[in-house]
Amino acid sequence: MSAARSDQLPESPAEIAIAGRSNVGKSSLINALANRRQLAEVSKTPGRTRLLNLFELDPGGRGSADRPKPTVVDLPGYGYANVPANVKATWGPMIEHYLLEREELQMILVLVDGEVGPTKLDTAMLEWVDHHGLPYRVIATKHDKVKPSARDKRRRDLAAKCGLEQPDVLWVSAAKGVNIDTLRARIHAWLTPG
Repeated sequence: MSAARSDQLPESPAEIAIAGRSNVGKSSLINALANRRQLAEVSKTPGRTRLLNLFELDPGGRGSADRPKPTVVDLPGYGYANVPANVKATWGPMIEHYLLEREELQMILVLVDGEVGPTKLDTAMLEWVDHHGLPYRVIATKHDKVKPSARDKRRRDLAAKCGLEQPDVLWVSAAKGVNIDTLRARIHAWLTPG
């Protein structure tokens, strides 16, 4: 389901949010994690995600029809987006309210384009979540787009620009399946109580 405000979202026992700039690969990553091609709509045009898009999970098949399931929320991308200015202006307050007020939120995955490295918008996002004491992890997308000979340097540089150590950044590729199982297991752990 989709919602324009966090108070329109259904109850969830635990939730993960996926944040990142437009065109970083959020929808592709959601599809890879779910093992489905079209769960989240993928577009080459930045700014297609305009609402809070919620996806229910059933980790381990333990859910029941009458109990809420853990959820993943895909947030609109920040930065360039091919949408009217008045639409884009609503995103900041919508995202901020969701991240600060959603009690179910367990973790924010901040996606950074591994090919491009963190932009000023990415570092501003990291500073913002850090300032508010929100739990987050950096996920570097598009591992497959970085030449193998440049990967060690790119890992060092990206982690440093994010203010992290290399092991604190998980590199993934939705296209090639790199570390998707690892991320799926981490999400399951964050969404499992106790």
